[in-house]
Amino acid sequence: MPLLVLGSAVKADDLPQGSASALPEKISFLVAFGEEKCPEATDPEEIVVCATAPEGDRYRIPKDLRKGEEEATASQSWTSAVESLDESARVMRPNSCSVVGTGGFTGCTQALLREWFASRRGKIGAN
Repeated sequence: MPLLVLGSAVKADDLPQGSASALPEKISFLVAFGEEKCPEATDPEEIVVCATAPEGDRYRIPKDLRKGEEEATASQSWTSAVESLDESARVMRPNSCSVVGTGGFTGCTQALLREWFASRRGKIGAN
């Protein structure tokens, strides 16, 4: 029955002066899953901190790291997401009407036509 070790040993050298004598040599943080029993300290200078979790959580991502349902669903349509990604990547491609990328200067006429069609679609949709 394996246990998940969440922490490591704390050395007395890592602590401020004067407090090392009051603390134990080793502190272990463990999680026991299902019916596993938490191990007990074998050394008097050791502290074992143990938590229990259901067996179903053994191979799951911790709750703090999971995305919520609200974050998983997109706030925009798939088509809008693709269009925005396409528009942001357009600068690096040929025919982009920019100084960046190969052949960027060749797309200035196409960019003007894209803007014209977009404005036409906006005006037609408003009427």
